[in-house]
Amino acid sequence: MAVALILSSYVAASRVGGMAQALALAALGIEPVLAPTVLFGRHPGRGAPGGGAVSDEMFEGLLAGIEADGVLARTDLVITGYFASPGQVQAATRAIDAVRAGGRARIIVDPIMGDGGRLYVAEAVADAVTRDLVPRADVVAPNAWEMERLSGIAIDDPPAAAEAARALGKPVLVSSVPCGEAIGVVYADPSGAWLASHARAKSAPNGTGDLLTALFAAALIEGLTPDRALARAVGAVAEAVAAGRDELPIVATGARLRQFTDKVRLEPIR
Repeated sequence: MAVALILSSYVAASRVGGMAQALALAALGIEPVLAPTVLFGRHPGRGAPGGGAVSDEMFEGLLAGIEADGVLARTDLVITGYFASPGQVQAATRAIDAVRAGGRARIIVDPIMGDGGRLYVAEAVADAVTRDLVPRADVVAPNAWEMERLSGIAIDDPPAAAEAARALGKPVLVSSVPCGEAIGVVYADPSGAWLASHARAKSAPNGTGDLLTALFAAALIEGLTPDRALARAVGAVAEAVAAGRDELPIVATGARLRQFTDKVRLEPIR
């Protein structure tokens, strides 16, 4: 069984962040190991979340314990997400480098920094993620606003997202890309670029980007080509949103997260 190390948030009552990713990966037969950067009771967007950030010292201790148990040596996938401090980012880079020494892991960096024109992490955290994590990534998985910040290119359509990927010089998975009346996700690497689009939902629960990253990573681990991985991951997220619940129905969906759907249109970007 493949092993995934998740370095991100733990939110007990909300299906977001590392908690959502761990549930999705487990449903797909990938063993999740979650090292939390924050411990919240609920999503902060709903009010005071309870809990708080994990201290740098405690986060480093968590990773040391994981390494001492031999997990880093057998990790197949690392997903990074939300960080509360630059010190956590530095600890994550050391863990990634240790995993890399094994020579087989895939590193997916979701550079969680902000959206809608504003940061929702400290500037120093955003700078550390950009400087230290993005260069270590096999795939970078930002939303469109984060991709603009990383590349310096405005993203108002799928070709612009592909151009930004070329400027970044990394394979990227860009979510929330405008597509006229639809919304889409762009994957781009040196071999080409693809768009998976679907109808916009009137509303969506929190955590769709976290779920997308996990599902795309899982599909790559299973051996799907990037375009097929893109179509399957975007389709599963679209189906989860279509359920119309306040929280993503990850557990209820279960193994159906692996199914393709006709709700998604996949096309190359020329």
